[in-house]
Amino acid sequence: MQSLLSKAQGLGSSSVKLRGGSLFMNVGKSEKQEEDFRQTPHVNINPFTPDSMFLHNSEGKCRRRKRIHWNDSCGEDMEPSDGEPEEETMRPAKRITITESNMKSRYATEFHELEKIGSGEFGSVFKCVKRLDGCIYAIKRSKKPLAGSVDEQNALREVYAHAVLGQHSHVVRYYSAWAEDDHMLIQNEYCNGGSLADAISENYRNMRYFTEPELKDLLLQVARGLKYIHSMSLVHMDIKPSNIFISRTSVPSITLEEGDDDDWSSDRVIFKIGDLGHVTRVSSPQVEEGDSRFLANEVLQENYTHLPKADIFALALTVVCAAGAEPLPTNGDQWHEIRQGKLPRLPQVLSQELLDLLKVMINPDPEKRPSAVALVKHSVLLSAAKKSAEQLRIELNAEKFKNSLLQKELKKAQMAKAAAEERALFTDRMTTRSTTQNRPSRLIGKKMNRSLSLTIY
Repeated sequence: MQSLLSKAQGLGSSSVKLRGGSLFMNVGKSEKQEEDFRQTPHVNINPFTPDSMFLHNSEGKCRRRKRIHWNDSCGEDMEPSDGEPEEETMRPAKRITITESNMKSRYATEFHELEKIGSGEFGSVFKCVKRLDGCIYAIKRSKKPLAGSVDEQNALREVYAHAVLGQHSHVVRYYSAWAEDDHMLIQNEYCNGGSLADAISENYRNMRYFTEPELKDLLLQVARGLKYIHSMSLVHMDIKPSNIFISRTSVPSITLEEGDDDDWSSDRVIFKIGDLGHVTRVSSPQVEEGDSRFLANEVLQENYTHLPKADIFALALTVVCAAGAEPLPTNGDQWHEIRQGKLPRLPQVLSQELLDLLKVMINPDPEKRPSAVALVKHSVLLSAAKKSAEQLRIELNAEKFKNSLLQKELKKAQMAKAAAEERALFTDRMTTRSTTQNRPSRLIGKKMNRSLSLTIY
């Protein structure tokens, strides 16, 4: 059983050496080009890693390099052993198709399906328990066979992006991916709060909206996720409510002594960016346009010079949707009005400072939109930033204050009890003394006849 992209397939095992995660190829000067190509291991090149730039640039020709090294999974450079040739040749790898990665049903073997939790253009998402560790995961499965289709590239793109981005608190975590019957399956973190689109639909049914503090918190958290993605020289290109997921975690409301159980009561909402099927590099991008309702006009015009600002544009409209705006248009006059910097009508009153921030985020000139770095430091979101950064500390201090009051009350009760016991003891003593004084006493002396003893010799 093998996972997608995990096995390097080569014909000439004698010419391929795998040690500690590094791959070295020894090619003699007299070998033919065809023989060299057949001996190249079949592994996919992740276009989002720095190493991919060299590998792509070397396509179509062999280059002599001094000791070519691939970083292993721990990020350490692996050195070749003594006695290996100084000059080694690396060829770009042939892309593995999904057909080449097929295997027996790992999904049925390793996971127990609980329920279907979502469906989209790409496929369906299932809530599953992994049989080995007992933890819950979200497994995304493509609706139709992907091998050889355009959707295959998007599926691989999502896997590549997840693998490079690693773990961040505001990006859905990726665990693994594989193929079964030409279908792609991706194992991701399970977010127990569903998607932001689900929450917006629920609010619409209940005639309520995200409040302004909630909107600021949403904007801040997603901006932090975008800041991380952009720092990796990547752009999401499909930010929208259905691609923002909610994780609800309980936080302790009361801090007790060490060893005691905490009272877990209050929920904390964490927003995470998911669905990375449209991710591309900032430099030399291969743009796959996302949802037209959230698409910046410059991307439609194939102007890719400010791609990170397209994510900012989509984020602003995502917040507008959460604020209760009517469904955004896919085209038409209103679509163009939004691209001219006009916000859709909102059913609730928001502060002018927040409205101004949203307006600048959809500015027709992408250069005038704030970056994700600027957003997380913006004065409008400062209160939300402080709240999210100090939320637990504030709650902890509040509970400490409550505990302090309880301790004072307990001390008062103990003192009152001690005073009552002291009063009861004093009363008992007084009662005992009074009883003793009222008893008839035999006096010695005074008016008492003295006895006289005489001894007669």
